[in-house]
Amino acid sequence: MCKYLYQFLKTILAFTASACLQAPRHNYIILTLLLCLNFINATPAAAANVSNDLLKQPATEITVSLGNAANELKFEPNHLELQAGKRYNLRLTNPSQLKHYFTAKDFADGIWTQKVEAGKVEIKGAIHEIELKPGAEAEWVFVPLKSGTYGLRCPIAGHTEAGMIGEIVISN
Repeated sequence: MCKYLYQFLKTILAFTASACLQAPRHNYIILTLLLCLNFINATPAAAANVSNDLLKQPATEITVSLGNAANELKFEPNHLELQAGKRYNLRLTNPSQLKHYFTAKDFADGIWTQKVEAGKVEIKGAIHEIELKPGAEAEWVFVPLKSGTYGLRCPIAGHTEAGMIGEIVISN
């Protein structure tokens, strides 16, 4: 497909070459198009190398409890510091007698999720929140892509207000 796109753009550029000589602004457009073509051709190979390298990288394991045995409404720990481009295995546990959610949509939008495992089920693709029933455990393997500070909360009525909130910081 890239080959055909390249030929199409090459034909358009050849057709408009004489007009571009008269207008320097058009030269920038042609240069930009040519640079884009180089990135289009290189992207699949580069992406494959990056993903293979990430999958070979050992995942740093972090455990977060959603609540505790005393049924306190909190994340333990409630502050996570991660690095962009590093692979993590986030172990989520719920030792309480209540169900809880690990909800951090903006954080989830800025990561690449390899998988989520819970019980005998493995889920792949975009994940925005994870619900853990009492005694449940789940593992979320991901790579942060976008630096920033993101809010974490349990959106069950009264849980956020009672202090079941946290912060996830991703640095470069």
